[in-house]
Amino acid sequence: MGLPDRVSDLMPFDLLLSVARLGSVGLAAAEHGISQPAASTRIRRLERQLGVPLIERSPRGSRLTPDGELVAEWAQAAIDAAAALDAGVTSLRARSDAVLRVAASMTVAEYLLPGWLTTLRARDPGTAVALTAGNSTEVAAAVLDGTADIGFVEGPDLPPGLASHQVGADRLTVVVPPGHRWERRRSGITAAELAATPLVAREPGSGTRRYVEQALNSQAGLDRVPPVAQLSSTTAIKSAVAAGIGPAVLSSLAVAPELAAGALRAVKVTGLDLNRRLLAVWAEGRQLIGPAADLRAVAARAHDRRLRAPGAFVATGTSRSAAPRGNIAVTRRPGAGERGEADADRVGERALGQSVGGARAGQDAERGADRADAGAGPHGRGHLVGVR
Repeated sequence: MGLPDRVSDLMPFDLLLSVARLGSVGLAAAEHGISQPAASTRIRRLERQLGVPLIERSPRGSRLTPDGELVAEWAQAAIDAAAALDAGVTSLRARSDAVLRVAASMTVAEYLLPGWLTTLRARDPGTAVALTAGNSTEVAAAVLDGTADIGFVEGPDLPPGLASHQVGADRLTVVVPPGHRWERRRSGITAAELAATPLVAREPGSGTRRYVEQALNSQAGLDRVPPVAQLSSTTAIKSAVAAGIGPAVLSSLAVAPELAAGALRAVKVTGLDLNRRLLAVWAEGRQLIGPAADLRAVAARAHDRRLRAPGAFVATGTSRSAAPRGNIAVTRRPGAGERGEADADRVGERALGQSVGGARAGQDAERGADRADAGAGPHGRGHLVGVR
């Protein structure tokens, strides 16, 4: 049953109750933050909708007609019910706002989320955040099974049941150690050479690994040979490349410091587009509300600002934002093993860190969504609970 048009808007009825209580349209208008002519217009419109006169006006003020008193009595019950509904919804949001559960891929968790969380913290200091870092497959699973309110992934495709919105862009880069034979190739390498070379790669389920495999297959019709080594953290992969174990394909966000320092060299790949989108994901059919919606909006606005920055490629920066202030406890997923424990501890330090305080934190918070961080650190599966 639909709500009748005559009573679908409760604001005029609330204004009528104020006139009854204050005895003046002008005083009622001031209480509602509108002008007296606007209040009079709303009352007259309500009278036309209901088909009965509601107010008698005189030099001494305004009072309700007998019909107006009946309407006001009925309206009071509706206004009280609306207030109770609003209070209930507010309490539900307060309960859901206690901890915002975020799942993010390694690249997003380390290089973009710190800035986003800083901005979110400035807007909503009462929100705590629990962050789980994993690969894109794990992030999607966490959102689908309800253990995360919102996720951020870098994979080329999404499983059924997820809605998404782009919040960033990234360029994958082939890296080799100094002196590698590919470094001397000014024209770069071909997609076929990349596919035929055993790489140092992430584990299956990694968004970066899946993107490279699908790009080679869809763009060049090639299948990649098995990796020479399979490692679960970006830092471990960079170390393996520097040691000469093999080339790797990594996010430009992750390798920017090593490229700047000369520890690694970038290699151009011809015939292969390695630009990718970074996505916020949530359960399809479920509307994001509260801090989850706020975080998505923060991320989207940061991406829009980077797109508008003159001459800047949005995928090559690194975040230098200050971490949100507060007490942070890092816990690890049971059974993660020594690698997961070490990575989870370090991702806690990198993603939410310790506040530098005062003016510097405030300045960094303003720049957090637009700048990129030159630091890099390992990631593992873990939970960061805090931002209080």
